[in-house]
Amino acid sequence: MSAVIKESELNLRPMQEHDLDSVIEIENQVYKYPWTRTIFNDCLHVGYCCWVIKKGDALLAYGLMSIAVGESHVLNLCVHPDYQAKGLGTMLLVHLLEIAVERNANMTFLEVRPSNFSAIKMYIEQGFDEIGIRRNYYPSKMGREDALILARTVVRGDEFS
Repeated sequence: MSAVIKESELNLRPMQEHDLDSVIEIENQVYKYPWTRTIFNDCLHVGYCCWVIKKGDALLAYGLMSIAVGESHVLNLCVHPDYQAKGLGTMLLVHLLEIAVERNANMTFLEVRPSNFSAIKMYIEQGFDEIGIRRNYYPSKMGREDALILARTVVRGDEFS
């Protein structure tokens, strides 16, 4: 059984440029085909919702989401390997969903690899449903891998947990 980190020890705040070294380090540890610094930098500069969870000086998790025309799209949600399965991914996702509601989005979308069972479980637990497949979406060892498209409605009064 995994221990849940006490929320009082955590700092959930907007991502800043000086976080990118830590973000890139985690991205490279977690993903075989990581985002580049340029992608993260572009997300910051265009005003996407970019958040981090820190404990002291250590960056533990980050999430990025775009919001436009009543829809939000979770673009990247990642937890440092040493802190996975401790509730941080859920904490960050819930925070992003709350921001989506505050900014009048009524639907949130995301893509996830079908092989990412723990992420799929978390998304389903947070009310997401599979609505489709994007063929050949992700790079993989064997060429390309499909992505599951998940979505959930988000409206004022929703309780996220």
